[in-house]
Amino acid sequence: MHTIRARLAVGYAIALGATLFVFAGIIYIAQGSQAFAELDSRVRVESDLIAAILGESFRARERVVVADPLGRPVLTPDVASLLEGVPGYVIVVGPERALLHLSAEARSLPFGSARALIDVAEDSVAGGFGLVDLAAPVGQVRYFVRPISEAGPNVAAVVSAAPTSGFVVSPPRLLTAMLWTVPFILVMSLVIGYLLVGRTLKPVDLIVDEVEAISDGRSLHRRLAEPTSYDELARLTVTLNAMLSRLEKSFGTLRRFTADASHELKTPLTVLRSGIERSLTHPTTSPEVMETLEETLLEVNRMTELVDSLLTLARADEGRAPLHLDDLDLSEMLAELAETASILGEQASVDVTVEVPPEPVRMHADRGRLRQLLQNLLSNAIKYTSAGGEVWIGSALDDGNVVFTVGDSGMGIAPGDLEHIFDRFWRADPARSRTGLRPGAGLGLAICKWTAEAHGGSIEVQSKPGRGTTFTVSLPLGLDQERPLP
Repeated sequence: MHTIRARLAVGYAIALGATLFVFAGIIYIAQGSQAFAELDSRVRVESDLIAAILGESFRARERVVVADPLGRPVLTPDVASLLEGVPGYVIVVGPERALLHLSAEARSLPFGSARALIDVAEDSVAGGFGLVDLAAPVGQVRYFVRPISEAGPNVAAVVSAAPTSGFVVSPPRLLTAMLWTVPFILVMSLVIGYLLVGRTLKPVDLIVDEVEAISDGRSLHRRLAEPTSYDELARLTVTLNAMLSRLEKSFGTLRRFTADASHELKTPLTVLRSGIERSLTHPTTSPEVMETLEETLLEVNRMTELVDSLLTLARADEGRAPLHLDDLDLSEMLAELAETASILGEQASVDVTVEVPPEPVRMHADRGRLRQLLQNLLSNAIKYTSAGGEVWIGSALDDGNVVFTVGDSGMGIAPGDLEHIFDRFWRADPARSRTGLRPGAGLGLAICKWTAEAHGGSIEVQSKPGRGTTFTVSLPLGLDQERPLP
């Protein structure tokens, strides 16, 4: 559950399930209490009715108990027939635990259940309510024992009992009902809750999509659509739009400053370089001064490259660095790059291989930017490859795209540094750029990434420390089909 929508839906279902269980428990307790009250009233009324019948019969006949053929005391047949009309389990007991009468329902009980009910009747002549379990199939029985004095000395008490199964919802029955209904209710509540939460959070999804589209830094002019409601989402939208306005202003100021500063620095750097070059060619310049001027010229050239890179990226950010697309021969460009690579490799004692397609390959791209991209990757590969190592550049056609591969057998890049190598001014080892071992400002790969994306392509890198690095650049040919130049 990684989304608010899922968590809210599940939380809603859990809350509803807990509510259902609490509700069922309350219903069970309340219904059971009410059922026992109704059942107690019934058995009491039946006991009073039986006591009244026995009392009236005793006053009319002056006896209600006779001896059966075995000499055991029992109710007279006419009185017993009157009691048969009373529903439920009816038992009449006399003094000294004498069993005087059992109703038809009581006689129909299994022997064990009947014996349990008779024992209760014989032991409870003191009176009062009680609950006894007569086992299956009867279950629990609620009874009331009423002492009798108006039916003569041979009648002690009457017991009226009724099963609770018809009045009280038993835990098994309640559990069965819940097992059938609760899962269905929970599933329906989960589905309904998920749909309702999704509808409620739909504006949030739209805000997230819009912010993701704006967060690339080049679409800060866009704004979120403000809802007509005045709820929390409307306030959030207004706040985000205000923040985007401030960011757009800040980014615009920074880009203009970078572009203006880079542009203004180009002229003095050009003047400095020209003056140094003239001084180097002057015949009266001493060797010590020439050495200093050469070092200064080297730093001025590096500064000029840095300013050019900054100006390129600043114009790209502002959308003022359009590509000059033209038809070009990829094979011819790679052949030219091979000559440059050979010179750079010889200076660094690195073996450089450039695979040139045997036949012309037509491509629609900015020749200067594409050459700069490959040359930046090539110079980086040579820079970070020790003497005696290898650097190679390959190309292949893949479904309307040309794929360039620039690899080396150099020191490689640490896994933690791979995600930063296209960031501006980022270097894995800044100390080396200051000492001059591997000079650079950390802008070359940022320009490569912009060039690839500006052509509608992509650039990726794979590297392992000590095993070299491979850059893969995929660019569309920009043609309906690949075909050789005429």
